[in-house]
Amino acid sequence: MSLRRLSLLATLSVCTPAFVCMPAVFAASAVTPAAAAPTMVGEGGPAATNAVNTANAANATNAVGDAGPAYGPELEGFNYPAPVSQYDFTSQGVALHMAYMDIKPAHANGRTAVLLHGKNFCAATWEPTIRQLNDAGYRVIAPDQIGFCKSSKPEHYQYSFQQLARNTHALLQSLGVTDATVIGHSTGGMLAIRYALMYPRETRQLVLVDPIGLEDWKAKGVPSLSVDQWYERELKTSADGIRRYEQFTYYAGQWRADYEPSVQMLAGMYRGPGKQILAWNSALLYDMIYTQPVVYELGQLSMPTLLLIGQKDTTAIAKDAAPPDVRAKIGHYPELGKAAAKAIPHATLVEFADLGHAPQMQDPQAFHKALLDWLTAAPTNR
Repeated sequence: MSLRRLSLLATLSVCTPAFVCMPAVFAASAVTPAAAAPTMVGEGGPAATNAVNTANAANATNAVGDAGPAYGPELEGFNYPAPVSQYDFTSQGVALHMAYMDIKPAHANGRTAVLLHGKNFCAATWEPTIRQLNDAGYRVIAPDQIGFCKSSKPEHYQYSFQQLARNTHALLQSLGVTDATVIGHSTGGMLAIRYALMYPRETRQLVLVDPIGLEDWKAKGVPSLSVDQWYERELKTSADGIRRYEQFTYYAGQWRADYEPSVQMLAGMYRGPGKQILAWNSALLYDMIYTQPVVYELGQLSMPTLLLIGQKDTTAIAKDAAPPDVRAKIGHYPELGKAAAKAIPHATLVEFADLGHAPQMQDPQAFHKALLDWLTAAPTNR
């Protein structure tokens, strides 16, 4: 890919914070399932681009195809459920900005929760959880990591979970947060584990929601893809591809109207002027995820840890690129959750029998009850 082209795209990536609230989560209703099984890449790897307008979810949920909203390279045009601020810092010699929401409760309990999104998610997709935690008295900080959503997408960046954890820690320090309950979903779960390993005294409790990285795909035989190969795959991202993948991997073959906004959020960026720089950063991030498993260090986690695992989750990075015998033995979350709970010294495992990769979206009531019950009853790392 032309670096000159990347430079041009980078000049388009100045983000104006969004201060207009997005609509509440839309009421669930049936949608005609996509017919074909997906050929996707991983945690949420769209090999995909386009569909419908998040701003008009009622129409979006019934649309199929490639028409839909286009968003800027830093998700300009897509509104978050709370005011968005930017943390400016320099990393690896590059000036960057990290978008985040900092939502304070009406009646504070003195505790802070940090929400870390997954690969195909943004801080905005935590909206129901933010609301529940706020109602329980938590200050909630929800950042978009570098390379994602409303944050910077650098032309060159050596992505590592250590680097993302340092960025997150610096953000929290700038906000005066010295200890927090860290909650990570999917790739955000990998990051939450790395953060907790690096900053154990500042991690009061750890919550892992269907985290990936609980197995070493490379060691199990999933073939390596070069960054260039990931990039070519990411350029093919479409709303139809995202929807099919999420339906079969995240939601156990089901689909509802309230899942559609997150599809449009992702697909809209690939429809916009930042498609190439977005795909390039996504490729770098997939390489990070594939090469940096956390499974070997679970025994070093010292804080109380909650594992919330959907038993119908089948997520595995580059699963579609693996030979059939390898595909058959990866992404088994009933086994992975139990193994992780056994490896983590102070772990509690909650299993959702009928849920997939995103239980907080698929059954918010059951998910938030389990989360808040544990946060109330579990000890803290103090």
